[in-house]
Amino acid sequence: MAELGEERPSPEEQQVQEQYEHGTSLSKQRLFDLEADEGSANAVRQKADWGTIWKLAFQCIGVVYGDLGTSPLYVLPGIFPDGIKNEEDILGVLSLIIYSIIVITLIKYVFIVLAANDNGDGGTFALYSLICRHAKVNLIPNQQAEDREVSTYKLDLPKRSTRMASALKYSLESSLIIKYSLLFTTMIGVSMVLGDGILTPCISVLSAVGGIREAAPSLSQDAIMWISVVILILLFQVQRFGTDKVGYTFAPILVLWFAFIAFIGLFNFIKYDPGVIKAVNPWYIVKYFQRNKKKAWISIGGVILCLTGSEALFADLGHFNIRSIQLSSCAVLVPSVLLAYIGQCSYLRKNTEDVTDAFYKSIPKPMYWPQFVVAILAAIIASQSLISASFSIIQQSAALGCFPRIQVVHTSAEHEGQVYVPEINTLLMLACVGVTLGFKNTLTIGNAYGIAVTFVFVITSMFLVLVMVMIWKTNIILIIIYVLTIGLIEVLFLSSTLYKFVDGGYIPLLFASTVVSIMFIWNYGYRKKYMYELENKIAMKTLTDIVSDERIHRVEGLGLFYTHLVHGIPPIFTHYVSHVQALHKVLVFISIKSLPISKVPAEERFLFGRVKPGELIFRCIVRYGYKDSRKDQKTFEELLANQLKDFIGEDSGAEDRQRELASVDNALRDGFVYLMGECEVMAANGSTWVKKLTVDYLYNWLIRFVRQPDEVFLIPRKQLLKVGMTYDV
Repeated sequence: MAELGEERPSPEEQQVQEQYEHGTSLSKQRLFDLEADEGSANAVRQKADWGTIWKLAFQCIGVVYGDLGTSPLYVLPGIFPDGIKNEEDILGVLSLIIYSIIVITLIKYVFIVLAANDNGDGGTFALYSLICRHAKVNLIPNQQAEDREVSTYKLDLPKRSTRMASALKYSLESSLIIKYSLLFTTMIGVSMVLGDGILTPCISVLSAVGGIREAAPSLSQDAIMWISVVILILLFQVQRFGTDKVGYTFAPILVLWFAFIAFIGLFNFIKYDPGVIKAVNPWYIVKYFQRNKKKAWISIGGVILCLTGSEALFADLGHFNIRSIQLSSCAVLVPSVLLAYIGQCSYLRKNTEDVTDAFYKSIPKPMYWPQFVVAILAAIIASQSLISASFSIIQQSAALGCFPRIQVVHTSAEHEGQVYVPEINTLLMLACVGVTLGFKNTLTIGNAYGIAVTFVFVITSMFLVLVMVMIWKTNIILIIIYVLTIGLIEVLFLSSTLYKFVDGGYIPLLFASTVVSIMFIWNYGYRKKYMYELENKIAMKTLTDIVSDERIHRVEGLGLFYTHLVHGIPPIFTHYVSHVQALHKVLVFISIKSLPISKVPAEERFLFGRVKPGELIFRCIVRYGYKDSRKDQKTFEELLANQLKDFIGEDSGAEDRQRELASVDNALRDGFVYLMGECEVMAANGSTWVKKLTVDYLYNWLIRFVRQPDEVFLIPRKQLLKVGMTYDV
């Protein structure tokens, strides 16, 4: 039985492995280009000039900062739900807000976490993929030596090696519990980001629409709720058009928003109480806790709302680059948001009774309506960014076998990372409408929002520490400083938000448990099916017997047999031959393989090899990153045919070459036939009742409700032949 995380290689594969380990380059004829018109990842990753950086910095204002930028709409009411009892508390809270933004948003995310990217892509899966590439912790055993020659698979590691890094790597690789824990933690992070995708539209739109009561005090909370629901439904209906032009379309609106909140904040600071500048002294935080004790700790759950959207700085990195986000964060985002909070606190020092609606109450009357309109637009934009992030992270999860198969629509010809997932869009819309109708106000939604945000913060920090120790090999003193400062602050935030569990905080945890259960069930069934095929793959002698059997009729055409295995022939192949008793004269075993990286360069996407010498039986391994798009099947067929002929030309002798090329041309004239196994997975006799429940019912129930492999791979139905088989796992 193969070890977990490794396939048992054939002698030929062992030779390839040894070749890799001794530093010898693998045969370039095994690599071929599927999409020759696309540039390589190396070209994409070239250092951008300052003109490009400024352009991206402008675009990311419209995509990344909506959530962080609109948080002044609801933060202070969340901190003071029962009103302000002591004016000095305003200084303590303002100091907390200032240093939370500086420490978490600026220092942690802008200057540390962005560096832990996966070849320019960020998010929970980016961190997980870095760890999987450096240590064998991936539970899907499909590693190949050739994969490590993919340029985007390699890591630029420090030359030095440390005992701590080696010890941690060994611990991760040798413990099955740790491997499951890493996968489970990644799933929680994904589910919490999806929770943000639900709660952000609710709280942002409700807060923005609530400002209309300044002009129409008679308007009820129910009316505001229904107006918000209509906006939310419209918001999700336009998702199908994609986010290709979001940057250029929405950036001017958010630039105007940031200019407005900065100007109003500065105006209020000068007009009401410039003395709030004393809040830059962190001693006011200490005094705030001394004065309020437990209430101060509980209020941190409201302070965390000023950091919502910080994770988007990392998750949306793939659309931009590090320097553009750092530039726009330091020049636009942080100064504007801090001025907004300083101005609100300055206003509240003279008008403590207005804390429940601090944002709109503090707007000068001549600017009220312009600011209200811009606030509505900014709230919609804030919602858009988290919804788009949800689509991306679901695409990543599905590509790596951690989420049921779904339809992924690429909405941009220029930016492959911009996707739309119809099923997820519908579920998010229903969830948003349900949360809005159920809670009606931003206070309860804020309690739920805080838990989702802090869980993502803590998970990111956990993975970041692993990256620091194992990959960056950071000095242990710096790691300890990070854990004892940023780490402890985030744990404190999490403890405060969990205190509000019964007051709406249970919503993201309930949602997370549902999503994680679906992901874990799917991943478990997916792995069991893969391991069955791996352990029961066909021996070369069996394949030789099948090919040489005169009772097997050889038909014209080119057959593409799809399999999950990257080495060996799956057991369903013998099942197919025994029932159909025919083989195509040219047969290619196709393995669609997802690597734990964001993108595979076009020229490195495919591996091509011969399964049996002297026979027209080949293996084609198609490697995708989790953000790569898949082209239409006609293009796939043309490119596959061309590369097959190129491979034969390089792999065969002069006489054999001409004969085999002629056979391939004849097969191509007769057309492609797609052969696919439809495998039902059942728990083997003697399995526990938990395994039977998970595999026989839950996993198979999920399979019936998701898209089938032929739909995902864009296979023409008229050219498809399926053969069924049951795997007892």
